[in-house]
Amino acid sequence: MASRPKILGWGPYGDFKGWLRGLVITVVAATFLAFAGAFTSARVGLPVRLAYWLGLMLVGWLWGGFISRAFFNRVGGPRSLWLRVLASSLALAIPYSVVVGVTTRLVLHASFDQPQDLIYLVASVVAVTTAMVTINVLVARQTDGLTQASSEPPKFLDRLPLKLRGAEVWAVEAEDHYLRLHTSKGQHLILMRLSDAIAELEGIEGAQVHRSWWVARQAIAEAVRGDGRATLTLTDGAEVPVSRTYARLLRQRGWI
Repeated sequence: MASRPKILGWGPYGDFKGWLRGLVITVVAATFLAFAGAFTSARVGLPVRLAYWLGLMLVGWLWGGFISRAFFNRVGGPRSLWLRVLASSLALAIPYSVVVGVTTRLVLHASFDQPQDLIYLVASVVAVTTAMVTINVLVARQTDGLTQASSEPPKFLDRLPLKLRGAEVWAVEAEDHYLRLHTSKGQHLILMRLSDAIAELEGIEGAQVHRSWWVARQAIAEAVRGDGRATLTLTDGAEVPVSRTYARLLRQRGWI
């Protein structure tokens, strides 16, 4: 039987691809902020602004990677994804405000002598870090085929036929242009793309494990690894192959 998962969530920097993705987002965001002259940085020339924002954002990218692991890839903390986003953003922003304050004083010659100046500084850092964490999380969810549990029912349930209404969705399997739904009340074929189905399955904890399969975490009865490959056995007895593309992500989540 599959062991109890050691990882309750996932981080936007979960693997090398995640770190690289975060780096690209960071550089794009820093360039945008520099050209926009955001947060009073317009008082200096563009080359200095670019150096200022790239330096700050790259340090934030490194710090954010460790914060991400602490809040998304470990047991404990809020179970809600968006509470983890908020908590990690605050944990990143509060100490990082010191770095931003010192750098801003040196490069932009800003002063923080008044309480309102410090409040503005911290609020600005919180706003930027929350935006960056949110962007990274949203991009990670789209590219990694992950879905998270929530109190809101997934939109995909509206697509179930009457005979399957109220059923638990265990897996979705792509067959040519159709999807085979594996549920607690049986199977059914619908005309839909797998990527579109995964987007509508948000609200059920699950993941894409193969180019043709998405599975719900609670539907996995057994996980077997061997010869560098893994196979999941679902509650209904279906055997699901795990491709190498997704195997590392599932290992990080404690699924296999």
